[in-house]
Amino acid sequence: MTTLEPAGLPASPQLTRTSEDAPLRHVCRPWCLTGEAQEPRIHAMDPSSPTPRSTQPRNPLHGVTLEQIITELEAHFGWAGLAERIALRCFSSDPSVASSLKFLRKTPWAREKVEGLYRFMRREQARGAVGGATSSTPARAPPSR
Repeated sequence: MTTLEPAGLPASPQLTRTSEDAPLRHVCRPWCLTGEAQEPRIHAMDPSSPTPRSTQPRNPLHGVTLEQIITELEAHFGWAGLAERIALRCFSSDPSVASSLKFLRKTPWAREKVEGLYRFMRREQARGAVGGATSSTPARAPPSR
């Protein structure tokens, strides 16, 4: 068994591989143990598979990056539509994903508004998919505070 330790990371948790063809395994330390006198558990790690969404099934933002949120909002509403719904200069004056990310990462209140609009958009998309009928007028986001 070969122990792999990524550079710059502490020695635990350890990544182990039994052979070159075997998947990486993660040896859990005390924070993963279920009892005091038990051995560490070994979990199979597949680097290509994403984190399972079952850990937070009712959280629509779980596993979604801020960049993905901005990109989806821009594709759905456009920059002008975003600036109309949320009055932020990063959406109205020379908008770009990079400038929006920079601003939203530093400004928690603005990020909350953007995440709220994203949740609203996803909810409306789900209602449209379930109902099957779409109206000719686009859905309006609730007014921002």
